[in-house]
Amino acid sequence: MTRIDFYHYADDKLRFACRLAAKAYDQSTRLVVYTPDAHVLGAFDKALWTFQSTRFVPHAFAGTAIAAETPVILAPSGEDLPHHDVLLNLAPEWPPFFASFERLLEIVAVDEEDKARARERYAFYRKRGYDIKVNNIESAEKPLGR
Repeated sequence: MTRIDFYHYADDKLRFACRLAAKAYDQSTRLVVYTPDAHVLGAFDKALWTFQSTRFVPHAFAGTAIAAETPVILAPSGEDLPHHDVLLNLAPEWPPFFASFERLLEIVAVDEEDKARARERYAFYRKRGYDIKVNNIESAEKPLGR
């Protein structure tokens, strides 16, 4: 069964998502970053390029020729995913295909609208019996591994 981690409360959700992607890459964990919102996915792609000036987090969009060899995949859907290790959800709703992953990461921002949507996702997962862990952003430096 998929293990779910909520991280709260992020001042900058995309920047924290970049931290998680960099950590996944450092730990050789394969990550899929999901949102159907093309604007958010594009902003995350750009943020990964500018996140840190001294390093690079290899990433590609799902369905591209290099996706199978790339550790971080940006995906607007559950189609054409080369791996199902860790899923990072940047969508406001639960990903319909999350159960095919070993682990799901949810980031909760500080604004009330995002908190309310996160509560709905949390209730959805809890009602279905998933193991959920809530993490403070400050303690997010621990490993992403299984």
